[in-house]
Amino acid sequence: MLYSQTTPAQKRRALRERLASGELVRMPGAFNPLSARLIERKGFEGVYISGAVISADLGLPDIGLTTLSEVAGRGQQIARMTELPAIIDADTGFGEPMNVARTIQTLEDAGLAGTHIEDQVNPKRCGHLDGKSVVDADTAIKRIRAAVDARRDPDFLIMARTDVRAVEGLPAAIDRAKALVDAGADAVFPEAMRDLGEFEAMRAALDVPILANMTEFGKSELFSTTQLRDAGVNMVIWPVSLLRLAMGAAGRGLDALASEGHLRDQLDQMQHRADLYDLIDYEHYSRFDANVFDFTVTKE
Repeated sequence: MLYSQTTPAQKRRALRERLASGELVRMPGAFNPLSARLIERKGFEGVYISGAVISADLGLPDIGLTTLSEVAGRGQQIARMTELPAIIDADTGFGEPMNVARTIQTLEDAGLAGTHIEDQVNPKRCGHLDGKSVVDADTAIKRIRAAVDARRDPDFLIMARTDVRAVEGLPAAIDRAKALVDAGADAVFPEAMRDLGEFEAMRAALDVPILANMTEFGKSELFSTTQLRDAGVNMVIWPVSLLRLAMGAAGRGLDALASEGHLRDQLDQMQHRADLYDLIDYEHYSRFDANVFDFTVTKE
């Protein structure tokens, strides 16, 4: 009720322990706090907060237009509504190394369990689009070192995302990932891997957890969690999936409303009022005020 009963420190420790166990951490992307609660209700191990989703929610393309305050604000709203650890996309860290340091501390204060910093050139773009550019190794290393030096909670997960695969090929991506781990990264997010063999090669080269991005309509095949686990992947995200599902359903509903003038035939596609009230824990607010929840909700 109200907000999570699990502290940010406890969530970070839980994520670390899960990664250390070798079990796969499944992290669907939450597009708002309510969807994070649904992810938790459905039995997943973590929540992912995508920069592309935050941009899209604001009606903006994913090209680095969002600010640290916008990202941290949405991250805090989502993280505090779930008992699960939440990882957030921090793009390139919102500036130079000093800005990266401020980003880490701001995200810690927002209650996140971790973040990833990427090695693209600003203005960045979606990792599964063509025409990306990456910074040189020295610049990428400075970003990660600044992040590690700024962190106050040692359990806050700092992940290095590298987009080198799409620009210079897999061997160069592996070399970049190794350098970022040497700089202090706790985990690696190798973006736009083409097949399971590439994940396996990255796994063989690194001794830290690796993350797979199973975004739809991108460069990577949509592998199952079993395939990814067998390839040595430790975390998997579906960053935009729930937003795409929700917007697809919304579009179909609006089409029906425009053509038929009502939504009577769409009721079976909607979340029922009773399910919504259950998800937001409406009934338990009566502990504060019996007049808040003094009615019966049925599915009839």
